[in-house]
Amino acid sequence: MFAQLVASSAGASKRSERILEAFATVPRELFLGAGPWKTFPRGGGSETLSSDPAFIYQDIVVSLAPERKINNGQPSLHAACLAALDLTEGETVVQIGAGTGYYSAVISRLVGETGVVIAYEIEPDLAYRAAHYLRNFPNVSVNNRSGSEGVLPRCDAVYVCAGATGPLDLWLDALRPNGRLIFPLTSADRSDGVPGTGGMLLVEHVANDFYRARFINLVSFIPCIGARDDETAAKLTRAFSRGDANDVRSLRRGTLPDKSCWCSGKGWWLSTSEIA
Repeated sequence: MFAQLVASSAGASKRSERILEAFATVPRELFLGAGPWKTFPRGGGSETLSSDPAFIYQDIVVSLAPERKINNGQPSLHAACLAALDLTEGETVVQIGAGTGYYSAVISRLVGETGVVIAYEIEPDLAYRAAHYLRNFPNVSVNNRSGSEGVLPRCDAVYVCAGATGPLDLWLDALRPNGRLIFPLTSADRSDGVPGTGGMLLVEHVANDFYRARFINLVSFIPCIGARDDETAAKLTRAFSRGDANDVRSLRRGTLPDKSCWCSGKGWWLSTSEIA
């Protein structure tokens, strides 16, 4: 039932069938530590009544490190994002913000034994746990370092699980032809410290510096360390407040914005026009 619930968010297609199989074969409780667990169903937080795994097989957020506001995210959101990435067997995926590795394991199932998952997690304790939990997934490696600096390996997809104020050059440069990047493009944090809202942006590398782009859904994520700029965050706050994010059609790099610009950052801008 859990896998069917999650896969339904991906839509009725062959992709959703593969999503269902991936979620059905990865035990969520193995990546969350010992229960009871702090969960965040709609309407607020609560603690599960016991360590019975049945409690976490719902479409809910589960806390991993409450003092740092780090969670194992909502399954339906990740299912929708992974369906949008349209991963196939044999592909290489870079995941940034792996947490304790649950969604790394799901991605591992989607790319199969011939695929590769390279996960980055900046928090040492979470990276340690992820490496331990993923020890039986031979096609997954866990790196305890930032995925927002240095050089990333060439890959077919980059999956970012923390809020950024723009697509970093190293993420885009890592993409092979026809590669895909999906990440939370988020606005400025609220005055009370609540992470800014935004949208999950899918970017598809068409050719050279041509990229299709569209928002998948609205999201709120903790900040991605090294991938945020206050000036751009403020511009994104204004852009999202207009309510026209679904008009975005493409990402441009290294050119001056024209009248089709939805929002711009340092060296990039989103356009409401299709790629010429």
